[in-house]
Formats: sequence, structure tokens, C-alpha cells
Amino acid sequence: MALAEVLKQYSSIGNLKGDCEYGNGHINDTYLLEYDNNREVILQRINRSIFKEPEKLMENIYLVTSFLKDKIIKRGGDYTRETLNLIDTNDGNYFYKDSDGDIWRAYDFIKDTVCYEKVESANEFYESGFAFGNFQNMLSDFPVEKLSEVIKDFHNTQKRYETFINGVCEDPLGRACDVQKEIEFFKEREEYTRIFNEAIENKEISLRVTHNDTKLNNILFDKYTKKALCVIDLDTIMPGVADFDFGDAIRFGANKGLEDERDLSKVGLDIELFNAFSEGFLKACGKSLNKREIELLPMAAVVMTYECGIRFLGDYIAGDKYFKISRENHNLDRARTQMKLISDMESNMDKMKKIVEKYI
Repeated sequence: MALAEVLKQYSSIGNLKGDCEYGNGHINDTYLLEYDNNREVILQRINRSIFKEPEKLMENIYLVTSFLKDKIIKRGGDYTRETLNLIDTNDGNYFYKDSDGDIWRAYDFIKDTVCYEKVESANEFYESGFAFGNFQNMLSDFPVEKLSEVIKDFHNTQKRYETFINGVCEDPLGRACDVQKEIEFFKEREEYTRIFNEAIENKEISLRVTHNDTKLNNILFDKYTKKALCVIDLDTIMPGVADFDFGDAIRFGANKGLEDERDLSKVGLDIELFNAFSEGFLKACGKSLNKREIELLPMAAVVMTYECGIRFLGDYIAGDKYFKISRENHNLDRARTQMKLISDMESNMDKMKKIVEKYI
């Protein structure tokens, strides 16, 4: 019923030929719409249980995509393929609020593109780094104060650590006693939680427009050239630390093993992939990052891995309330992979720093 109501609000697009569920996302409801004028559209309902203020989320996306469109046009690019383009409702609004209070939005579908779930080659990861670096560069002069914080303290590692410690103390299921080694690992590295907050307080770095979910599958690649084309999934666009976009991409993409790998001998930093992403990211960023931001890039990979690790371990202790699991101790396995990756990054810190310096 809701879908039928929403489709009427987009009737000006053309005559609808068909619609179907689309993609493998776990947050929003997504549909692919086909029209008789050969136009294809992505329609999404925003998950209000995750995003408590979807109107603000949509304002962020509207402001950022409009800004990107102008930049792309000025440099002679193709804005229809290089950024997401919101489609107005019949009333000229960039989203629709249905009778149940849900927020819907529509984008033009970007044809002849592919999305990858896993890094298969250094060149692919280079392209990923270039795409996110270019995204950061194009938005470097965007007035970040115009954006809302759609998820409060999303990458505030100090707050995440406080939540973790509180969860350990509460220990609702009595699991903490069996993971003391893991708890101590993160306690011993508590200093990581303060590095970036202190850099902001000391005005060494400043808040910028950040994507906050820089996984490989949030980039569209041209189907034929295999070049990175467009950064997608802008729901977590908000003020943040540019280094964290770099760091989270490394955490996810430059791990030799899977995020939930039980055989920890397979887990570690792939230094070749770190090099590839760093080269692409820094070439595209140009001079948009300051000296301190560049110096902190390797540490951001450690901090983002640390933050993810305490979230996984904290969720295991709490009873697996947030992250979906498919087996016993799934979140504990995930926490242990982050621990192994952190240890490997610590061992490779000098190499990581030299790689970053090479591309400045």
C-alpha cells in the first residue's frame, strides 16, 4: 500500500512498466523502477529505526549532491554519472513523506555500472582510493556547518570506548569473564581513543564533509573501463574527520582475511593494498588535506579498526543486540579479527608512514 502511494508522487517521471526489489542492502528498502521512456529509477524508503531524523539526512544529501553537481559541470564532467541525482516528486520536493510517516527518495539509476563486494586487485583498490579522495577533494570547500549530525557521535572513539567499558561493567549475560584477554587488549590501547579528539581540540585538524562508510561496495565502477565512477550510499554524510574515511576503507579493504575469519593466521594488513589505496586517495585529494591530517592517515586505520573491535566485543558481551550474527560467538570472532589486524598495523606502522609520505 505504501509503495503504491509513493509511486503516485513520482508519476511525472513517465509511465511505469515495472518495479522490483533491488540490491542486497540491509538498512533501507530499495526498489528498481522501469519506465516506458527507457528511464530507470532507484526508489528507497529510509529506515527510521536507524536514522531517527530522516528529513535532516535528506537535507544533507540534497545539499551535498547539488554542490557536487555544480563542481562536476564546471570541470566539464558528466554529473548524470559522477554523482547521485535526486528526482523531485510531482510537487517539486526532493523526498516524499508517506501517510505512515516514512521518508522516501528517488535517484536516477546510473546504467552500465558495477559494484564490487570484495577487493580483488590492487588496481581496483587504487580506483577506490581515488574515488574517495576525489569525493573529499571536491567537497573540501563545502560549508560543513550546514550539515546535520545524522548519527550522534558516530565516530567519536572516546564515546565508543566509554560505552564499551560500561557494557563490560554491566555484563548482563556474564560473558565478560570469558573474554578478559580481549577486554585487556583494548584497555591497554585506550590512548588510541583520544588522538583525533585532541587533534580537533588543538585545532590541528578540522571537521570536514565525510562519507563515514567508505567500503568498496559504496562505489560504482564503469562496466567497460573498470574506472571508479561515482560514490554512493550517502546516508551517513555529515561533519567528521577526513582521516576516518581513509582509515575505515583500509580496515575493510586491506585486510588479508574476512572480517569474521576464525583462522587468525589468515588475518593481517595487506601492505600492497594499503599502498594502492594510499596512492589513489592522496593523488585525488591534492592539497585539500593539511600536513597533520596526512601525518595521521596511518593512525586513522588503527583507530577505525580499534573502534570497530570494541563495538564487536561490546555487542558480544551485551548479547548480540546490534550486529547480526549467523553463528555462535560471531561477534567475538569479529572482535578477534580486528585485534589481529590492529597488531599487524602496529607492526607495520613505519612502512605505512613511509608509503603515505611517498605520495605527498
